[in-house]
Amino acid sequence: MTTSNAIPTVKLLIDGEFIESTTQDWRDVVNPATQEVLARVPFATAEEIDRAVASGQKAFKTWRKTPIGARARIFLKYQQLIRENMKELAAILTAEQGKTLADAEGDVFRGLEVVEHAAGIGNLQLGELANNVAAGVDTYTLLQPLGVCAGITPFNFPAMIPLWMFPMAIATGNTFVLKPSEQDPMVTMRLCELALEAGVPPGVLNVVHGGPDVVNAICDHPDIKAVSFVGSTKVGTHVYNRASQAGKRVQCMMGAKNHAIVLPDAHKEQTLNAIAGAAFGAAGQRCMALSVVVLVGEAQAWIPDLVAKAQTLKVNAGVEAGTDVGPLVSCAALDRVSGLIERGVQEGARLELDGRNPSVSGYENGNFVGPTIFSGVTREMTIYQEEIFGPVLCVMAAATMDEAIELINANPNGNGTAIFTRSGAAARHFQEEIDVGQVGINVPIPVPVPMFSFTGSRASKLGDLGPYGKQVVQFYTQTKTITERWFDENEVGGPVNTTINLK
Repeated sequence: MTTSNAIPTVKLLIDGEFIESTTQDWRDVVNPATQEVLARVPFATAEEIDRAVASGQKAFKTWRKTPIGARARIFLKYQQLIRENMKELAAILTAEQGKTLADAEGDVFRGLEVVEHAAGIGNLQLGELANNVAAGVDTYTLLQPLGVCAGITPFNFPAMIPLWMFPMAIATGNTFVLKPSEQDPMVTMRLCELALEAGVPPGVLNVVHGGPDVVNAICDHPDIKAVSFVGSTKVGTHVYNRASQAGKRVQCMMGAKNHAIVLPDAHKEQTLNAIAGAAFGAAGQRCMALSVVVLVGEAQAWIPDLVAKAQTLKVNAGVEAGTDVGPLVSCAALDRVSGLIERGVQEGARLELDGRNPSVSGYENGNFVGPTIFSGVTREMTIYQEEIFGPVLCVMAAATMDEAIELINANPNGNGTAIFTRSGAAARHFQEEIDVGQVGINVPIPVPVPMFSFTGSRASKLGDLGPYGKQVVQFYTQTKTITERWFDENEVGGPVNTTINLK
C-alpha cells in the first residue's frame, strides 16, 4: 500500500506487480472498534479485471508445466513465511475486522494448515492405473489443471478463507484471480505479498477488489474456468447460477443456522464453555457459529447457568488483553443485529441476556454488541429463521433427542451441528440420523482439518465439491482418462474389430 493524503490505498495485484487502480470508485476500510479509516480500497475497472485474467491466462501456459515438486516447494516456503509473520498478520486482521488478536491468529493458523496441505500436493494429485483391462490394454487417469480459477471471499475470515482457495488451486497447476472482501482486504494483501516472496511467479496469483460489478465480471469472464465462493446465501446463489450458466465449475459455501443438542448427561461445565465460545466468539460472525442450542429434557434447567457463563465474557476492542468478544465489522452490521434482537423481543421470545449498547471504555464509537441470549424461541420467529451473524444465541427446548433431531433436520440449512453427551449410543444415533454435512460430538464448531474437506450441505452449499482437502483437488482439476495399447513390432494384425469390445 502507498499513502495519499495520509490514508493508504490498497493495491491491485496484476502480473506480479502491486499497482494503483485507475478507478474513480473507492471505499473506506474502517477499524470497527474506533471508526478510524485505515485505508482506501478500489473497485477495479472492467479493464483491470480483464488484465488480471489475461495475466493468469498467460502464466498458465508455463505454470501448468512446472514440475509438481517445484510447486510444492513454494508452499513449503510460504508456510514458513506465514509462521514468521503470524503476529503481524493477526494485528492487521484485528485492526480491520475487529476480532481478538488470539482469534485473529487462529484465523491465520487455520488457513496455514491448508498451505501445509498444499505443500503435499505430490501425494494428492495422483491418478489411477488399471493394468491389462483387455489384452495388452492399460487404462490410467491424469488430474490436470483447468486454467484460470477465481475466488470470492467474505469479511469474516479474511486470512483463512483466501488460504482455503488460492494455495490449493495454484498447487494443482492453475492460476488464480482473487477478489477479497472490500471491507477488510489488508491482511489478504499481506498474505499475497508473502506468496510472491515464497516464489509464486508473476501472473499465477492476481488480486482485484470490488463489489457486485466485479463479482459479475468474474462470473461472466469466458477465460475463468472455476469459481469458489464463501459468503451469504443470497450472493452465493447468484454467483452459482450466473457462473454455472456461463459454463464454469462453481462451489459456493453459504449461510447457516447451526444447532447444538444438549442432553442431560452432558458434562455441564465443558458444555457451557463450548457453547459460549462457539456462540459468542468472533462476535458471532462465523458461518459455523453456534446460533441455536436445543436443551433436551432436564437440560432445560441450564438456562441460568448459560446466562451466567455468557456474562463472564469481556466485550472490548480486539487489541485489548483479555477480550472475548470484539466489535461487529461495520455500523450496518450493528444496526442489523440490534434490529433483529428487537424483533425477537417483539415476536415474544424471552430476552434472558441483552447485550445491546454495552459500555466499552475508550471505544465508545465501536460497533459492539455483547452476548445476547433468547429463550422460548420458536420456529416461526425471525431470529430463528434468519442468520443473525452476531453474538445472539437462541435457546429452544425438546422433550427427547429425536424431537431435537427432527427440529434440526426441518431447518433448510446444513452447515454444521453438534451434540453434547456422555453416551456413545446417543452420539452414534445422532450422527446417523442428522441431515447436516458437518457433525461435532462434544465439539461445537466441527470445521474439518485440511486432510478432510469442508462438507456443509443442503441450503448451506451449492456445488458438489467442498473447499480444501481431497474434494478440492477434484474441483480444481480435470480428470483425463487414457486407454492405451502398444503393439509389438513383430505382431501380426488380426481381423477388423467392428464391435465395442476391447479385443
